[in-house]
Amino acid sequence: MVSNDELAGYKIWAVDNVVYGPAQLPILVNWVKEDRVTADTWVFSEKDDVWQKAAQVPELQMFFRSKPARKASVEAAVPTQGLTPNFEIEELRKIKVFDGMDDPQLTRFMQHVEAHTVRQWTTIVKQGDPGDAMYLILDGEVRVRMMIGGKESLLATLSSGGFFGEISLFDHGPRSADVIANTDCLLLKVSVAAFQKLANEFPDLTSPFLLAMGKTMTGRIRAGNKRYSEFVTLSQAMDREQ
Repeated sequence: MVSNDELAGYKIWAVDNVVYGPAQLPILVNWVKEDRVTADTWVFSEKDDVWQKAAQVPELQMFFRSKPARKASVEAAVPTQGLTPNFEIEELRKIKVFDGMDDPQLTRFMQHVEAHTVRQWTTIVKQGDPGDAMYLILDGEVRVRMMIGGKESLLATLSSGGFFGEISLFDHGPRSADVIANTDCLLLKVSVAAFQKLANEFPDLTSPFLLAMGKTMTGRIRAGNKRYSEFVTLSQAMDREQ
């Protein structure tokens, strides 16, 4: 027999300022166990008609008491510089922009990169903020979006092996869209300063990196042109029917 508490709906105020749900209690409990919902996450109980932090929700308190204390983090991102090359070299091969590098080059390149673990629903990049780095996705999934008229417009979904924010390496202008973590992610951050140092001191590392990145960006432009062409064709067909 299912209890009324299990049937009740709960909404989650995520770190990207988007409300998710309603979700029933068993799903919410799983999110707590998976650390998708933390003690400080705001939860709305439809049964009680109240917002409160997850640790204060009576149905969830027992699960937070049984969880070990977590270290504080800044914006849910924990930087870990200086990856151990031998430990990560196999995983790094998932990222296509490293295809043109041999192992010694990749090992040297990684000395100028920061690794960041990012929690689900974290806003990694915010539209309008200064562009100071690009990010490579070692593990996880992100979505690229724009908020138009208060609604989310999805531009792309990127997963392991992809990258975003690359334009900042060239023009340092404002971010053109938000990037949100759909899942917990492991990202490699290449700052503008680090890349400029690489370009000046180690052109043998940046050349294959830029070439591979250019190929991916070309593919994105071709796909964008195709979508635009299809949109124009559809619009013209609709105009003819009117």
